[in-house]
Amino acid sequence: MFENHTIADRFLDFWRKTGNQRIGYLYGRYTEHKDIPLGIRAEVAAIYEPPQIGTQNSLELLDDPKAKVVDEIAAKLGLRKVGWIFTDLVSEDTRKGTVRYSRNKDSYFLSSEECITAGFFQNQHPNHCRLSPDGHFGSKFVTVVATGGPDNQVHFEGYQVSNQCMALVRDECLLPCRDAPELGYAKESSSEQYVPDVFYKITTTFPKDPVYTFSTSSNLFPIENRESLGETQDFHSLATYLSQNPSSIFLEIISDFHLLLFLVTNEVMPLQDSISLLLDAVRTRNEDLAQTWKKSEQWATIEQLCSTVGVQPSELHEYGAMGGSTHAASSSSMWSCQHCTFMNQAGTDQCEMCRLPRT
Repeated sequence: MFENHTIADRFLDFWRKTGNQRIGYLYGRYTEHKDIPLGIRAEVAAIYEPPQIGTQNSLELLDDPKAKVVDEIAAKLGLRKVGWIFTDLVSEDTRKGTVRYSRNKDSYFLSSEECITAGFFQNQHPNHCRLSPDGHFGSKFVTVVATGGPDNQVHFEGYQVSNQCMALVRDECLLPCRDAPELGYAKESSSEQYVPDVFYKITTTFPKDPVYTFSTSSNLFPIENRESLGETQDFHSLATYLSQNPSSIFLEIISDFHLLLFLVTNEVMPLQDSISLLLDAVRTRNEDLAQTWKKSEQWATIEQLCSTVGVQPSELHEYGAMGGSTHAASSSSMWSCQHCTFMNQAGTDQCEMCRLPRT
């Protein structure tokens, strides 16, 4: 279950703007499904979009140097990777906004390559089971496809592959067919060998009453790895985000999954070692903790970086400690490089980051 429609809509925006397919990882939590005996529900709070190359009919995942950090930040927010999602959308009528209905009983629901990928991810995220000899049994990791439905509108279909498929993938026995996406084959198979069904359908829903782990602001911080759309995560976009959200509730402004990732992973001033208190505040929704963190020297420096890229300090006063003693000490001992915005220690004449002169 997606907590709200905004999460899915922002993911689909990439396809709407480019026509290229997109892949993302689902971060959320597992909860009891009270309507189904022994049922478990994966509740999705955010979608992280890793580095990738997408075309109209293909997707390729690239190495992600931030993967470990993303998992660590999610864990501190009380979230974990619960699945993956990808689009398979082809526009049918742009005037009506309809999409092609191509995945059905007459073609296929998941291609063999998608089944193999699902098996790969499920093997990476096994389900802990104390009654199993090796401590694991199956997986709760889900696969979600955003594709056209019978009404030619975008539908979200959820799947998992079976333990048999996971084993075939783990032992590198299952292979896709080159020219028939609906067909796959197992190594050393024969007419006498039985290959069981390898995937099953699960429900994908949205709640009647939306839930919001993160910000509900109408102005949202850019999603990572969308440079091809001209959408970048940098201090200019952060300054713009802060200036467009003039709220006195700091916790509401800072509670954005993609913004938190930027604060931790940006190359100018990464806050990985000093953001735990803020993450605790977001996870527990504690405004007092958030207010304590925003008075830190780190946030004062972030404000200073924002002010160097076009947003005046007066526009950012309400977010933190600008004008306070902490900021005064910070600004007097450091200077911002006009070329790369890196904060340098006082007494230096060239930037430690880009090696260009101070003036």
